[in-house]
Amino acid sequence: MPELPEVAAAVRRIRPTVRGRRIVAVEPLHAATRRALSPAARRRLAGRTIVDVARRGKYQLLVLDDGTQLVAHFRLDGDWVVQGSAAPLPPHARLVLRLDRDRSLVLTDPRALASVTCYLIPDIGPEADAADLTPDALLERLSGTRTAIKLALLDQRRLAGLGNIYAAEALWRAGIDPRTPAKDLTRPQAAHLLRGIRAALRDGERRAGRYRTGTRTAPFKVYDRAGAPCTRCGAEIATLTQGGRTTYWCPGCQRP
Repeated sequence: MPELPEVAAAVRRIRPTVRGRRIVAVEPLHAATRRALSPAARRRLAGRTIVDVARRGKYQLLVLDDGTQLVAHFRLDGDWVVQGSAAPLPPHARLVLRLDRDRSLVLTDPRALASVTCYLIPDIGPEADAADLTPDALLERLSGTRTAIKLALLDQRRLAGLGNIYAAEALWRAGIDPRTPAKDLTRPQAAHLLRGIRAALRDGERRAGRYRTGTRTAPFKVYDRAGAPCTRCGAEIATLTQGGRTTYWCPGCQRP
């Protein structure tokens, strides 16, 4: 699933092309996008100008000149394609924003899980990479729950932007067992975790695009490296299931 670095890269990629362009027409090509954007909403969007493209957590915001915001979420496999208006649509096109000056912004998604809605800005926590997020603030947001720390980090209401990959990477960097109850986190651990989160996200930003997994050369410390030696202590990277997702961790240096 695209996480904060990949979503940020998508925002940077499309912003120079779509900012300042007028929406000529909105064409939902899948039942889900037709439900999310009613005919009345589509008519209201036509003629509006995109004044900015921003990010909030794992959501992308297309800000229009009347204050409306189109909120996009890639889910598992969504992505944007920018192309000429007359070009054939790419495979798995789910939504087309026809823009002026011969451009179209196309949402593609093989699984049809990505979403685009009007106005609905999710109720989510502070940005995981926010410069003003302190260890004490992080500790407060994670306290009060017996949920395992890995699952607490995935809760966007507590912290925005982290997903399965970067939560695992951050916990490895902090040396924290992913099964640790969030309420048991100490302040020193919170400080280590915050540094781990920021370091993991910086690595993701440097990759500046979609991650590649499925091989032993995946560019991560623990994610997708089951059975490989830990680069810190040499122990074998293990997996466990949390919340229906696979957690990668090192039993050697992520101790309770």
